[in-house]
Amino acid sequence: MEYNTSRKQLILPEYGRNIQKLVEYCKTIKDKEKRNKMAQAIIDIMGNMYPHFRDIADFKHKLWDHLQMMAEYELDIDSPYEAPPKETFRSEPDPVPYNNKEIKYKHYGKVIERLIQKASEFEEGEEKNALIETIGNQMKKNYLIWNKDTVSDEQIFKDMEELSGGKIKVDREKVKLTDAKDIVSKFKKKRNTKKGKNNNHQKSH
Repeated sequence: MEYNTSRKQLILPEYGRNIQKLVEYCKTIKDKEKRNKMAQAIIDIMGNMYPHFRDIADFKHKLWDHLQMMAEYELDIDSPYEAPPKETFRSEPDPVPYNNKEIKYKHYGKVIERLIQKASEFEEGEEKNALIETIGNQMKKNYLIWNKDTVSDEQIFKDMEELSGGKIKVDREKVKLTDAKDIVSKFKKKRNTKKGKNNNHQKSH
């Protein structure tokens, strides 16, 4: 199992690790127009996580501020708002309440469902395939964490297509996921590393 203690600390935990990963991916996109489009998609997902706050003044502004904070102010995009001062990055953000709506597949999580819906809105092409691949790999990791077994790419693609309501048709030739054995191997290495650190800590005392 992959422990949160072995992962990089989340900048804004209320948005979850999948959103943080999308932000990191957005920073790697070289074409600014495509980077802007991905940033807008991330903002839409963040907003959809808390739809009951959409009518609150400055809510959109706050989302764009949070996006820049999660990107550690390294995201070059055409934001509709001026980026907040970097000092804000060190201060505590306003809390965002959690959403407890029903999840179709609990082992994937609600954020994955929202990511799939957003991916279904992208035009066919390299960017959509890259997003599908990122989501698919995270689905596979989540599946293995919950089920501690193995899972085929075909099962992941099938679930993704179902969760998109048939809007996503994965191109099996262009989208390749990480092998389940490699993911499980990484889980075991992290678990063993954590055990080793704990044992050394106990011996030192």
